[in-house]
Amino acid sequence: MNLRFGTVGAPTATPKGGTPAAIATIRKLGLDAFEIAWVQSVRVKDETCAEMKAVGAANDVKLSVHAPYYINLNSQTAELMAKSDERLLMAARKGFLAGATEIIFHPGSYHEQPPEQVYERAKQKLIELHGILKSEGVGVTLRPETMGKSAMFGNLEEVVQLTKEVEGVGPCIDVAHLHARNGQGAFNSYDEFAGMFKHIEKTLGKKGLHDLHFHCSGIEYGLKGEKNHVILEESDLHWREFLQACVDFGARGAIVFESPNLEEDALLAQATYRKLAEKA
Repeated sequence: MNLRFGTVGAPTATPKGGTPAAIATIRKLGLDAFEIAWVQSVRVKDETCAEMKAVGAANDVKLSVHAPYYINLNSQTAELMAKSDERLLMAARKGFLAGATEIIFHPGSYHEQPPEQVYERAKQKLIELHGILKSEGVGVTLRPETMGKSAMFGNLEEVVQLTKEVEGVGPCIDVAHLHARNGQGAFNSYDEFAGMFKHIEKTLGKKGLHDLHFHCSGIEYGLKGEKNHVILEESDLHWREFLQACVDFGARGAIVFESPNLEEDALLAQATYRKLAEKA
């Protein structure tokens, strides 16, 4: 299969034992991707990172990291920017030690500034941060996530264009966030999902379709965008049509789920994807 499936954070079936146990549980469930949720802070010993890496490799589980929420490529003071930089750098450094190849993060806010201005600032910041990591031998892909509120920097076009223009950057496409972003429930049909893949291929080439990272879940939203994640079958997200588009365009990478029931939705989507792929 071209796509791996997993969860963001420990599956509900995980016994005691921390992140290494969660990674092992992913494989026991029949899944093969796991996103380490360091969303508040990165406080982990190098020895623990080494254990995560070993368990991931032994179980053939693709690892990624969700960096702390408090990252903003458009921070408005030097002090806040320095703190934001350090959070992303630390997530990348520790994630690399843990065997993660993808570092997912929320790219920030427009702060009521022109989107073009914010884009240029984010671009220069990512060039700077990638340069630091590259000089340290930290080989990870920084993946700004598409955001679920229109006030937040990170629409589809922005994260794809950053991927084109900045070395070491790739998109994290949150399907639920795109659906909720404008508060009107758009981006929820096969044609729209197909349009997304066509845009990726036009901008990044065929290789862009073969290096993707998705977040998925159901989502509740209002006029200003996302409110909270919900279970797939309790949402209005046409997730089966999204998976059909993944099959039709040969998307490769991973899809990790943030639904409240975590592995249940991941397993449901995995089984659906496999059936669709068999028919293709």
